[in-house]
Amino acid sequence: MTIEQSQQVQQDAGAHGHTELWVQRTGTRRYTGHSSRGAQVLVGSEDVDGVFTPGELLKIALAACTGMSSDRPLARRLGDDYDATIRVSGTADRENEVYPKLAETLEVDLSELDPDAAQRLLVVVQRAIDSVCTVGRTLKAGTEVALDIETE
Repeated sequence: MTIEQSQQVQQDAGAHGHTELWVQRTGTRRYTGHSSRGAQVLVGSEDVDGVFTPGELLKIALAACTGMSSDRPLARRLGDDYDATIRVSGTADRENEVYPKLAETLEVDLSELDPDAAQRLLVVVQRAIDSVCTVGRTLKAGTEVALDIETE
């Protein structure tokens, strides 16, 4: 895709109210992911510096979704400037090419709350994540992936 085509996709997506996503090959096992909103991410194999692997992006998407899903209840109770880190890990089963388990840890300081208030907040946060984290819900439910291959 040329720069002009990329700019046209951005304009078209803005006019139609949805975000287009695509990756473009930039080298051997190297791609750049694009969004029609102008974002880019470098993607490649594990032996390439400065890129995310597709599996790492999957994990980051899960952690970011967890963070975003928990943001409102945490900010409501702790204030808009609270700090949080979501760590995510999971080793690929290379024989089957799947991640059989992804583990997340939400790190947030609740020391200013009494134990009962902290526990109630954790329940609300867990419910929020379980109900609105689209990435987590999709991974838990599984999803159908359809691939079309277009040739010139």
